Amino acid sequence: MSDCCSSSNTRQLCYECGSSCKSVSMSTLYHQVRSPENQSIVSDNYYFCSTKICLIAYFSNTGNTIPKQYLRNYQSIQNNALCYCFDIDAEQYLSALKDQRAESIKAFVIQRTQTGECACEIRNPSGQCCLANFKNLEKIHRESLT
Repeated sequence: MSDCCSSSNTRQLCYECGSSCKSVSMSTLYHQVRSPENQSIVSDNYYFCSTKICLIAYFSNTGNTIPKQYLRNYQSIQNNALCYCFDIDAEQYLSALKDQRAESIKAFVIQRTQTGECACEIRNPSGQCCLANFKNLEKIHRESLT
């Protein structure tokens, strides 16, 4: 798999909502925050809060914060994006799971990731690989059937 699937992130609790959040690279921030706000980001150790209702996207231990409304992908987050690299949202994938055609979608993403053709570090606001998102959604789908 590409480097995007490595999991060497540290965690910190979000100041706003209390969720456990993973660290992100400065590269992720610079690509995710729209201009001109991205030009005033202070270098620091940042964490991404994925909680949909939280107003903070990124925060640091020293108190720097970046609101979700400053993100390029703000609308995609609100629309439950599942894979930012290949523009797949949760609703599309759930529909495919129900129709038993999800395997080809997931296989495509896995293949592209294995060949290094994903850009998770800069396309996904969390800077993380999205493959875990597919597994989590599949688990939720299975649980809803029981």
